[in-house]
Amino acid sequence: MNKPQPLLVGLTGGIGSGKSTVAKIFEILGIPVYYADDRAKWLMANQPDLVESIKKEFGTESYLKDGSVNRNYLSKEVFSDPEKVKIINSLVHPAVGIDFQEWASSQNTPYVLKEAALIFETGNEKKLDHVINVSSPLKIRVMRILIRDPHRDEQQVNKIIDQQMPDETKNELADFVIKNVDNKLLIPQVLKVHETLTAKAI
Repeated sequence: MNKPQPLLVGLTGGIGSGKSTVAKIFEILGIPVYYADDRAKWLMANQPDLVESIKKEFGTESYLKDGSVNRNYLSKEVFSDPEKVKIINSLVHPAVGIDFQEWASSQNTPYVLKEAALIFETGNEKKLDHVINVSSPLKIRVMRILIRDPHRDEQQVNKIIDQQMPDETKNELADFVIKNVDNKLLIPQVLKVHETLTAKAI
């Protein structure tokens, strides 16, 4: 008898919303979390087909002699050009999708989480059973990022936020919303979502 596939649940939220903190609480509850952005960086350096595709598209200088990703080169040549960003995303996102599916099928929990900054923006919600959005007021998000990333100024932070889907839109699209504000405790909200998802998986 095949073991049941866990429910695939996305965990998203704008920069500074606190989705990493929420992910850690789910991990304490025993739920495995796939950190998509970290995994994408790993795959870009270690997945042979993806490495070849990136070299073919952007040149062998995309990688350093030791095989690691040439981040300075890609930042200048690729990530500053919206069209090239679309191309690299079209290579990386499918590789991450396959990797996530393989990872999820090896887990033995009622559900798993895919933590990613961009879920609705990439149409990824169609491949997931549910999506949780971590929502936080704009002022609090900006303050958190400035404390966390001292190399950024307020103008840079607002520019990043402006490029992301508005929080209100994500809240409407999400199946669950966890509000990360000072007067609303996170743990009871996470426990409620955890209980609901566990019940759905049975």
